[in-house]
Amino acid sequence: MIKIYNTLTREKEMFVPLREGHVGMYVCGPTVYNYIHIGNARSTIAFDTIRRYFEYRGYQVDYISNFTDVDDKIIRAAKDRGISAPEVAAQFIKAFEEDTQALNVKPATMHPRVMDHMEDILSFIQALIEKGYAYESEGDVYYRTRKFEDYGQLSDQSIDELEIGASQRTGEEQHQKEDPLDFALWKKAKPGEISWDSPWGQGRPGWHIECSVMATKHLGDTIDIHGGGQDLEFPHHENEIAQSEAKTGKKFANYWMHNGYVTIGEDDQKMSKSLGNFITVHEMIQTVDPQVLRFFMATTQYRRPIRYSETTLKEAATNLQRLKNTFDNLKFRQKSAVETLTGDDTHLAELQQMEARFIEEMDDDFNAANGITVVYELAKWLNTYLEQATVSKEILLQGETLFAQWLSIFGILFTTDELVDEEVERLIEERTQARKNRDYARSDEIRDLLKEKGILLDDTPQGTRWRREA
Repeated sequence: MIKIYNTLTREKEMFVPLREGHVGMYVCGPTVYNYIHIGNARSTIAFDTIRRYFEYRGYQVDYISNFTDVDDKIIRAAKDRGISAPEVAAQFIKAFEEDTQALNVKPATMHPRVMDHMEDILSFIQALIEKGYAYESEGDVYYRTRKFEDYGQLSDQSIDELEIGASQRTGEEQHQKEDPLDFALWKKAKPGEISWDSPWGQGRPGWHIECSVMATKHLGDTIDIHGGGQDLEFPHHENEIAQSEAKTGKKFANYWMHNGYVTIGEDDQKMSKSLGNFITVHEMIQTVDPQVLRFFMATTQYRRPIRYSETTLKEAATNLQRLKNTFDNLKFRQKSAVETLTGDDTHLAELQQMEARFIEEMDDDFNAANGITVVYELAKWLNTYLEQATVSKEILLQGETLFAQWLSIFGILFTTDELVDEEVERLIEERTQARKNRDYARSDEIRDLLKEKGILLDDTPQGTRWRREA
């Protein structure tokens, strides 16, 4: 059984879905005013990996991740560039799709957008007003935070602690609130801003209301899992709970999951646009293999911070190449494998034991670090097996299936190289003949020539196999 660390209870809990065999996940998506940086990508990759593991375990996953396509940052970006807010949003939604596709992130079941849900948002806010949880003030609408008794439970803060922080806030909107803790559901439009008609005048939604609306609309009043970055715990997710449960009278999400930060520098500073210490995925994948970046991000347990550096990225590249070499070894030995061999039952049992260990590790709150350790052990086992004089097709098939499935959970897909053209095949054959003739000078000459083409040769007892240089 899968266990999930629930931020709300601060405990690991057995996962029990609302519908047997189904998982409803809502994960907060990007505000689309710029390219995503690798800190943003961490959340996208972490929850894609979690989704893939659920599917590996046989669940059908309804995965909803929104685009915030109207927001203060988008409006500022539009003004700076002299284009409309929808044009800014469209550009960076497209960029997000391209960048995440390069990272082998599966498209969400649905990517709802704020602008497409304006009537739902207005209806949701009106319901909160009618229930006494919200009020209009000078064209804005605010949520009465104190009226929701469990406010602060998710972030483990008391209302008194929150009040001290709120009392220190400044800004023109503070005088409009009944209480400093109250937060905006609807914002009155400023001159020149994009806006919509509402019962309270021209305006646009506050940030927090959108996710409550889209999550409940597409997954129901209660959802299985709500996820996002650790930085969204407060106030965004805290406010989502207050809004949603006030409107529906039901528990909003059964499990709350939050991924850790990506840190950078000697002081392990959180990577963020506001601190200016970020690296965009768009820039990085121009020079770094996207699979390496994906592997680097996906193989750390999602709640743990990831320290980004050139060194840690190179380590990931080295480890990924070792796994690729195992994949190539598997493909190479299939050509000479036999149907059955003595000892197959023992080898199959060993593979089954590794499979059980992998599931045990990943079932424990999606512990990718321990899970990938089992993958490394499988690779070592396969390489040892592949060095035998004869190998079994059944064992190779079983081993390759596990190897490919597990790597797929981490978003890694290896393919057979197709670069060996007739000339290279001819050179490899000529080198083999030169070695038989003890013409080692010609053999070395051909090896060097192929290396210049980026092709490395491995001489094995079963013949010469080639691979691309990493």
